[in-house]
Amino acid sequence: MPDVSAKTSGPDVLVVEDDRFIRDIFVQKLKSEGFNVTEAVDGRRALELLAAHAPELILLDLLLPDIDGFEILERIKKEPALVKVPVIVLSNLGDQESIARARALGAADYLIKAHYTPEEIVAVIRKVLQRA
Repeated sequence: MPDVSAKTSGPDVLVVEDDRFIRDIFVQKLKSEGFNVTEAVDGRRALELLAAHAPELILLDLLLPDIDGFEILERIKKEPALVKVPVIVLSNLGDQESIARARALGAADYLIKAHYTPEEIVAVIRKVLQRA
């Protein structure tokens, strides 16, 4: 959970990413854009954080060390308190099967990491939040 004293008026975003370098890039970019960011390095931690607080948006990697992003997405969409929280999948998996599976499980959008800059990802996040 973010430190309450450091909380801005921006949207709460949970970033679920096991790669520290990539996670740090997105966390810093989102914070610089006024978002309140909570981080999870694996699926288990993400589920713990989600049980305590529903963010306004989840940025979710699929390839995680314990519980993969597909299972997390499936659990989120079955949980009444979380079902309406938009999830943007941000993955290196670019095959049509993974994209279709994530969309079928309820992902609001699917972005392939290598195809987007942090600025473009922030723009997608803002667009998804406007729709929500």
